[in-house]
Amino acid sequence: MTRFFKFEADFVESLHCIPMQVRLKLDTCGIKLKLNQWNRFNKEDQESLIQNPCQSPEEITQYRQFLQGLVLDRTGESAKDLAVEDNPPWMNEAEIPDGVQDKAQQFGITLTLEQWAKLEAIERFALIKLSRSSHENANFLPALKELNLV
Repeated sequence: MTRFFKFEADFVESLHCIPMQVRLKLDTCGIKLKLNQWNRFNKEDQESLIQNPCQSPEEITQYRQFLQGLVLDRTGESAKDLAVEDNPPWMNEAEIPDGVQDKAQQFGITLTLEQWAKLEAIERFALIKLSRSSHENANFLPALKELNLV
């Protein structure tokens, strides 16, 4: 499923940033992809990473192998491994991560478990990523608005 968020609109056309749907696949298959590596890929490479499925164990293995080969071919570097969580927080509909709730409260918003549970996994993933202190966070509030949480 191809899904771009509205808050990604400023770079979707050029794909100069890694879209959330690909970031989810990276976390799912256990590959750390740097932005400079992503930007070494051509449009066809990027589209393949957007379109290729990465859900079943077989798809995850195929995606990982494809991406490892792509990174090596385009950059001359080996792809770095990323720990894969057995129970990632974006799959947990019953608990809002503290970081997400803390970030929402900075905007005077308190998320409910009912709201959290209604979100799709990719939406929860995006909010988790956008709430991290290592992230610019400029898109957190636009994401809350887009997901009708404000």
